[in-house]
Amino acid sequence: MGPEHEFSLVNEELKALPIVDQVIKDFSGKITNFVELPAFTFGKELQLHVMEIKANEPFESPLAFEETMQGAVETLLAFLWKKYHAGLLGTGMHPLLRLDETRVWSHRHRKIYEEYGKVFNLKQHGWLNIQSYHLNLPYAKEKTGVKLHNLLGYLCAYLPAVSASSPIYEGAIGPNVDNRLSFYRLNQREIPSVTGEVIPEPILSFDQYRQEVIGRYSRDLAEAGVGQTLLFKEWVNSRGVIFRFDRSALEVRVMDEQECVKSDVALSCFIRAALRGLLSEEVEPLPHQLLIEDFNAVVADGLNAKVRHLGGASAREVCQHFFNVAVDNASEEEAKYLWIVKKRIDEGNLSELIRGDVLKKAQRTDFKEAVVSVYTKLIKCLSDNQPYF
Repeated sequence: MGPEHEFSLVNEELKALPIVDQVIKDFSGKITNFVELPAFTFGKELQLHVMEIKANEPFESPLAFEETMQGAVETLLAFLWKKYHAGLLGTGMHPLLRLDETRVWSHRHRKIYEEYGKVFNLKQHGWLNIQSYHLNLPYAKEKTGVKLHNLLGYLCAYLPAVSASSPIYEGAIGPNVDNRLSFYRLNQREIPSVTGEVIPEPILSFDQYRQEVIGRYSRDLAEAGVGQTLLFKEWVNSRGVIFRFDRSALEVRVMDEQECVKSDVALSCFIRAALRGLLSEEVEPLPHQLLIEDFNAVVADGLNAKVRHLGGASAREVCQHFFNVAVDNASEEEAKYLWIVKKRIDEGNLSELIRGDVLKKAQRTDFKEAVVSVYTKLIKCLSDNQPYF
């Protein structure tokens, strides 16, 4: 499992701090894209208030994953607090950020963002206010990679029902359970082939993928005037699951960042164990159009979404089905984390929990104060590596 986390830099009042370049300079002595330490790397994202933390090597052991990435969080937190009196905030969107309160990375590799800016409006929440948790899963051969890609497309249509954590943005309750994905679906609408329908189309071979997915959006981008920087690059693909041929892995992108590393590990174990079961049972994914429709319903209504899978069940029932598969196929170490996913299925995803707690607190105080109170608790969850329940 290869994790990539995204966190906002915030002060004690929850204000987003667009200072990632300054943090990197103060930590390493110069502004670079990334700072590599022995076990992990941290560095820039497109947004100047968001920092990425990723593992230097993938983890076989969930426990090693948790210990290493929590160590990364604690290392950064100690530096941020001492130098800036600042902290880190997880979840899928900063709840109070206004778009004029942050900026785009303007240093090395800025040409990438300049090329995006030729075609897309970067000043929107789908670019400047999203935080996702990416999970890289390896494959050994093309046949296995193709199977994993198609099964992940199937699984990821329902995964946001348990991974959503973005109920609030610009100081108000959003219309969707997963507002990050709602914005993400539309952030590249000018060239629809880049994102597709988020749920990836099923494929039969790497060659088909390169021609019909990467080739198509590259041609569309070229016609729109984008330069070579973005053409025929696998990482430009913005679907919810993409191939990273450079690392022989599939990257899952549909999950909102969670409140703590332990919860990210739990989702990773859930996906890996469920995939193991689906592969062993040679399950065939559902029709692509059905998955798209169910995914859109899940983005809007989370676990309570009415979906077509399982003969018209709720997303909660579908997630319970996948959970049962995961339990039956989990390793002993993976099984120790699955209780977190079960609790999400039974009691609500993080987005639903946050929304409910903010609304309760807002009955007794100002809405913004309620938001700050709940998200301050979430900041502590990340620091302490404790799930929010």
